[in-house]
Amino acid sequence: MPRPDNPDPPAKKAIPKHKEENMKKLKIGLIAVMTAMTAGSLFAADWYVSAAGKKKAAGNAPGAPLKDIHRAIKKAQPGDRILIAGGKYTGEMGASEIRIDKPLTLVGGYSPDFAQRDVAKYPTMIQPANDKNDTKGLSIITLKLPKGKGPDMVIDGLVIDQSYMNSYHTVKGKPAGVETGMWLEPPAKGAKDKFASAKSYSIYSETQSRYEGNIIIRNCIIANSGNFGINISLFSGTVKILNNIFVACRMESCDVSCSNAKPAVQCEFAYNTVLFTWSRTSEFTDMGYGFRCISKVASNIHHNIFGLNVFAGVGNDKGDPKSKKVKLDHNVFFLNKQADVTAVKSPNILKLKVGTDAFEDMEDFPGMESVDGNIALKDPAAFKGVINAAYLTAFLNASYSEKTDYDENSPANVFRAAMGMNKVGKIQTKVSMYGNRYPLQETFKLWGAYKGYGAQPVK
Repeated sequence: MPRPDNPDPPAKKAIPKHKEENMKKLKIGLIAVMTAMTAGSLFAADWYVSAAGKKKAAGNAPGAPLKDIHRAIKKAQPGDRILIAGGKYTGEMGASEIRIDKPLTLVGGYSPDFAQRDVAKYPTMIQPANDKNDTKGLSIITLKLPKGKGPDMVIDGLVIDQSYMNSYHTVKGKPAGVETGMWLEPPAKGAKDKFASAKSYSIYSETQSRYEGNIIIRNCIIANSGNFGINISLFSGTVKILNNIFVACRMESCDVSCSNAKPAVQCEFAYNTVLFTWSRTSEFTDMGYGFRCISKVASNIHHNIFGLNVFAGVGNDKGDPKSKKVKLDHNVFFLNKQADVTAVKSPNILKLKVGTDAFEDMEDFPGMESVDGNIALKDPAAFKGVINAAYLTAFLNASYSEKTDYDENSPANVFRAAMGMNKVGKIQTKVSMYGNRYPLQETFKLWGAYKGYGAQPVK
């Protein structure tokens, strides 16, 4: 007989047959989803690309590489790797844009036989020409990743340079020793250019992105961008921007945003070298950020070099500061024109320089979690022979001026007034330098320029 304090359990009720079948289907569905999520790591394949390869090659062995990156992207499955030898590459049909529609790992910097990897010795270059500007998309590399969870999306060791895609003035804004004149805002174009400059991002993920995974961009050179260097939007997950060199981008070298209604994105921006970020226009009135913190993103910014940016090394002056979590630790700042960091202390936007009391007080601002160990460059000689001397000198002296020529009593204006027309004048502008091309070959000197901070040599 059962004990009084431990009665027999009640008999289990039989599950109706149709409900039992539904439960089995649900279990099978869950197993299928889990299998799909892990398939990328279990069965990932390697694909090989070389500028000396063939369009119709198998592409699945070092001895049979494909000729184009876009062909490998079409063949690859989510989670696969695409290994790319040194050389120059374009998008489909020679277009300036390469679209990636699934999470993959792209790794550049391989020798022709794929036996070695050295991103400086065997640079994998995406360097569109001006006469391809009619084929441009929003960016040079566009991420159109599918909705939902997936394997990591990795871009590793690519050199993306827009300097020959841009249009530059022949003589205006051309300091001594600098390769080109000033960058020309579309629709203006240089005398030798077929098209005006393209306002293209170097790497871009659509603002409506609903991808839920990790995006990792590392060991890349982003140079002479006509628009932001990197502009990433993610629904949820982590973005890691690690060990990259940014030189002479317009407006912002990098920002990361969240397309979710709630904060759901983590960003680590670390060991990057960010130099010469230019303003939006030649008047130097706005923008020119090395890295900009965006609402609903937790940003961990550490061990970077932010120098010679037109506005600020780091901008934390956009969006609701209470929706951010910003750590700004152990970075080097030098010669940023307006500020090392901009921050919001309602209702004001403050321009702060490292080493001042106000800079350290940022830790008390909304959304700032830590501000520790940031330093000003103590020895500028560390960059002697590393940063292009002519470009540096011209940048430090860069200026914009206007001269107004208006005479309301001139014969032309008297006549216009008599005819009921508006009087007019002329404004002459003078720009000493703006967005000029930085020589790509000299960006390679920046690897390891400052020990422990900024981009280090790729091993």
